[in-house]
Amino acid sequence: MRYYDFLMDSVNFFGPGCVDVLGERCKILKMKRPLIVTDTFLEGMKEGPVEKCLDSLKKAGIEYAIYNGVEPNPKIKNCYDGLEVYKNEKCDSIITIGGGSAHDNGKGIGIAATHKGDLTSYAGIETLENALPPIISVNTTAGTGSEVTRHCVLTNSETKLKFVIVSWRNVPSVSFNDPLLMLNVPAGLTAATGMDALTHAIESYVSVDANPVCDAMAIQAIRLIATNLRPAVANGKNEKARENMAYASLLAGMAFNNANLGYVHAMAHQLGGQYDMPHGVANAILLPTVEEYNLGSNPEKFANIAEFMGENIKDLSVMDAAHKAVDAMRNLATDVGIPKTLKEMGVKEEDFELMAGNALRDGNAFSNPRVGKEKDIIELFRKAF
Repeated sequence: MRYYDFLMDSVNFFGPGCVDVLGERCKILKMKRPLIVTDTFLEGMKEGPVEKCLDSLKKAGIEYAIYNGVEPNPKIKNCYDGLEVYKNEKCDSIITIGGGSAHDNGKGIGIAATHKGDLTSYAGIETLENALPPIISVNTTAGTGSEVTRHCVLTNSETKLKFVIVSWRNVPSVSFNDPLLMLNVPAGLTAATGMDALTHAIESYVSVDANPVCDAMAIQAIRLIATNLRPAVANGKNEKARENMAYASLLAGMAFNNANLGYVHAMAHQLGGQYDMPHGVANAILLPTVEEYNLGSNPEKFANIAEFMGENIKDLSVMDAAHKAVDAMRNLATDVGIPKTLKEMGVKEEDFELMAGNALRDGNAFSNPRVGKEKDIIELFRKAF
């Protein structure tokens, strides 16, 4: 027997139109001049997420500054560039608008603003000693869950390594998941982020740190993604599918924030650092291969996953039903247009050994349900290749 803790944002708004109260929530938090952290695409979108957020701030009389230099797989440089704007504009708080890259970039700026030394020195778990500025995260994709997590994932461009700063101090004060902000997300990004959310749900459900509260969230997330990702990719204007995917992403984020993840994410981080590969695509390609490797660790849970994803497991043995889960993961990825192999994404076999060693040192590796060695991780990369 053991005890568990459960960590999440103080306040979470979700559902169509919820972003309208952003300005009022800033006033409650006594934000005087927040730094908006986003990218140029979202900032330039007519009637897009940034414009809607700024409208809410203006109505509430909140002044702001903008940093629009967010990149995919945010780099250390992005955090320090944002910090310069934060200081020059005399900001006192942060609002991140976008997907996981914006949220991680914003958290990185908050850490840099309140901690001395290089950001890489804070890689690890609970290394932060000071409170961050108040952070509000407005989510625009159904996938990463970063708007509700303690994880700040950054890339060291010099070493080509992704690293994670894990701390309760990183958890945003408020999150917003408004599906109306997600209607214009392209099909490819919808697919990649949706598979990222599925990976969060599955890895947290089978994690060695799983607990009953997180299981309930992960189970509902798996069910929602299995039935709504395909229609969301097929028609981005499908409001019900978008709404359900937003709920699923939120639930999966809450689950893995507490139950942690596994080898899929540990390996995907290496692909992101080494090749700047989109995180959701990396997860989606690796997920069936890694979970097939994990099947024997908890076949009952994998059999449950098959059922949650709509597979008929009647009259099957537990192990046969567990294999159906892997089939369902692979079929969903194929149906939404995810590349099938790492080779298609430009990965090189000569990097397997380096990435495998780094994956085993990644913080996500320690909660994987099956303990592997470097040769096992190399073989998983090879099977996904």
